[in-house]
Amino acid sequence: MSDDQTEEPVIIHYGILRKSGRYPWGSGGNAYERSTTFLGMVDELKSKGLSAPDIAKALGLESTSQLRTNKTVARNQIQASNQAQAQRMKDHGVSNVEIGKRLGMPESSVRALLAPGQKDRIDVLETTANQLRDAVGPGKHVDIGAGTNLYMGISPEKLNAAVSILKEEGYVVHNVQIDQIAGKGKTTTKVLAAPGTTYRDIVMDQSKIGTMATFSEDGGRSYIRIQPPLSLDSKRVEVRYGDEGGSDMDGVIQVRRGVDDVSLGGSTYAQVRVAVDGTHYLKGMAMYTDDLPAGVDVRFNTNKTRSAMEEAASSGKAPNAKIAAMKAMQKDDNGEIDQQNPFGSAIRRQITEPDAKGNPIVKSAMNIVNEEGDWDDWGKSLSSQMLSKQTPRLAKQQLDKTYQSKKDEYDEIMSLTNPVVKKKLLESFADDADSSAVHLKAESLPRQRTQAILPINSLKETEVYAPNFKDGESVVLIRFPHGGTFEIPELTVNNRNSEGKKLLGNALDAIGIHSKVAGRLSGADFDGDTVLVIPNNNKQVKTSSPLLGLKDFDPQKAYPGYDGMPVMKNKQQEMGKISNLITDMTIQGAPHTEIVRAVRHSMVVIDAEKHKLNYKESEKANGIAQLREKYQKQVDPETGKTKSGGAATLISRASSQQRVPDRKLRSAAKGGPIDPETGKKVYEESGAGYTKVTTNPRTGKTTTKWVGKTNLSTKLAETDDAHILISDANTVMENLYADHSNRLKALANSARKASLSTGKIETSDSAKKVYADQVNSLDQKLTRALRNAPLERQAQIIANTTVKAKLQANSNLDSDQIKKIKNQALADARTRTGANKALVDIEPDEWEAIQAGAISTNKLNQILNNADLDKVKALATPREGTVMTDAKLDRAKAMLANGLTQAEIASALGVPVSTVNSALLRKG
Repeated sequence: MSDDQTEEPVIIHYGILRKSGRYPWGSGGNAYERSTTFLGMVDELKSKGLSAPDIAKALGLESTSQLRTNKTVARNQIQASNQAQAQRMKDHGVSNVEIGKRLGMPESSVRALLAPGQKDRIDVLETTANQLRDAVGPGKHVDIGAGTNLYMGISPEKLNAAVSILKEEGYVVHNVQIDQIAGKGKTTTKVLAAPGTTYRDIVMDQSKIGTMATFSEDGGRSYIRIQPPLSLDSKRVEVRYGDEGGSDMDGVIQVRRGVDDVSLGGSTYAQVRVAVDGTHYLKGMAMYTDDLPAGVDVRFNTNKTRSAMEEAASSGKAPNAKIAAMKAMQKDDNGEIDQQNPFGSAIRRQITEPDAKGNPIVKSAMNIVNEEGDWDDWGKSLSSQMLSKQTPRLAKQQLDKTYQSKKDEYDEIMSLTNPVVKKKLLESFADDADSSAVHLKAESLPRQRTQAILPINSLKETEVYAPNFKDGESVVLIRFPHGGTFEIPELTVNNRNSEGKKLLGNALDAIGIHSKVAGRLSGADFDGDTVLVIPNNNKQVKTSSPLLGLKDFDPQKAYPGYDGMPVMKNKQQEMGKISNLITDMTIQGAPHTEIVRAVRHSMVVIDAEKHKLNYKESEKANGIAQLREKYQKQVDPETGKTKSGGAATLISRASSQQRVPDRKLRSAAKGGPIDPETGKKVYEESGAGYTKVTTNPRTGKTTTKWVGKTNLSTKLAETDDAHILISDANTVMENLYADHSNRLKALANSARKASLSTGKIETSDSAKKVYADQVNSLDQKLTRALRNAPLERQAQIIANTTVKAKLQANSNLDSDQIKKIKNQALADARTRTGANKALVDIEPDEWEAIQAGAISTNKLNQILNNADLDKVKALATPREGTVMTDAKLDRAKAMLANGLTQAEIASALGVPVSTVNSALLRKG
């Protein structure tokens, strides 16, 4: 052997392609030899006439897909070895012909091995394997299920090959079931874990299942990671304490204009997290200001007093009072700052710029949770907690509108001709109608909008700066939850206020109010709190004067904690209990003197955890037990015994939890999941459970008992007639809601029954040719949408972990609270993981292709499962709508530049404010 051949071949991994059993393939040789042996065995078996399944079985593999993966790994192994040897020989001056002779290949193959970028392509497998190995790490696992390759930006073959490399190193893959947070079954996914990890290890702590946090834009050659936050020096941060004016702007982070590393990225305001000194962070609503002192670029406003923060610092909780007013960053299992989630909450985006190589570099310390325009789509309905505290006339009006809107939608869907689309929309409609029948939300009022609140203290306490509403009109502000009409301020819009114009301008979804107004809004602050803003010139939304018993009531002064007092850890549970009590009292006509007691206690509960208040003493002093006895007394229908506490009226009982036997929708073999006569869903019990063995410690006698598995549902979901949940008081409001729930359920059943009679779509070969571009476009969009699958699974894992922790800490939560916790946890997790960001957006010409039969039934179902069904409905049921033409948009921009508000622009153009805002956001 010549000198240029004395070096050993480069080996990507040791131990590749082992066979379970006593003697692995090629045992004792190097990676190249093992791979060559494996491929030789495959070729030999194939030459003997064995099929792929038979070859896989003969080699001890589980499937043909595993066979294909192992072949990919082997070919890459051989190619990597050949390429490394060829390059070394070339570097020593050996000719291509001679290299070919030594490697046993033609000269043309040597040229291919040495072609520019060839080594780079071979290294993709190694790079991807390294990414997976890093993602697993000590004590952690990673989701590698369906869609992971798309999220990583590589082919499924590359991912499978990289996984196989790790499996040969001893890493394990388990199929793990993940609960759907909304209670709709389980999702099974593949999880890659470190050597020795058992299935039980993974399922006992699913919080350790991560998703690939890297993405490749070049097919696996390199990967991009989420960037750590930019941190500010605390010397650039000023804290304005509560006793120095901070209480008037509690939660506001004021930012100097024109400074790049504190930029809000084009927004006027944003809910943010700001890292400070690499150890702490600020949480609140950021807005620009022009009155910061020299050397200060950020001012944080808090209701905490300077003395309290100095005391905290002197006790060693923080290096100084300024840092004591901030929150400590989250740490990982090693006690280090968790750079991937330092704030313990979802971050919507970072403000970045590409470097010379195009990699994103964080340029601003503002980590955005919500920004201008994000709140515009919130609050499109009226909750029963709000509407039931209004007049029966208003409630009936809005509930009737809700039903009629649903009925119109049902009639439109029934008129569709595309059977696949019709079936999908009917199924979706039925589920939505069922949900509406339980959640009891009503149609929004005209021009109602959800807006973030910010302080403009130059306004009068009777005014509001609200550019999305008409100057001079009356509006009401509603925050959830609220105790009653006495917590609904009615204000006059003043869009001429100079401070409002300067700080908020034409804010897309924020309003300015005097800080004292926030105090009436159930104790709101300015760190991202929102309110429902409803025009009220006709006075249909009822308000009332603040209750005298609440005037100047300060929970912190009235019920301070004491040394050694247990601090509240179940705020959601306690808040749900007192909110239900207030609702039940209001519906049953309790006098204001009693409602004051409940509201005072609710104000204590809201702040009890944060400010360590003595809520137990508040409950006792305000006679909450007596109020529950009077307004929430219930009779157990089985035992006849009475008890107090818990939901008492239909409004509060609707989503109260009820346990039902573990079940699943009836199988097709037993008649299908829908009753063809009634349209109702039909379930069959799973029979799951366990045998509980108990031993009497005194007698030693052992008994066994079968314990069936149960699931949580709600009382209203489990009854066909909502009237049975009405309280003994039998109020007008409860009957209105019961009738509403029943007719929505009937509509849902009609939709399900109709969905049984739809057929399949007739595909057309000629349509496929005519709409080839549209078909290709839909295929690409579907691929991008399927990339979301691992992100959604990760969101479900994160949300389940969050919910589990909260339920363990709060064992007596009602279904309303649990549902809220689940929804919040899932929304937060989806934002954190980036899930639900790539729906198939069907364009009009693509819809034509679908209607013409260019898409198969199976493909169309996949598209619909990953599409925005609201847009599908709009395409399927076209109707004339108000649009912003280019001419109108130009006029809108001109009027905006001349200082007109969105409300004034919308009035001039004859379109809704939301249409103006959407057009301005979309086209800039």
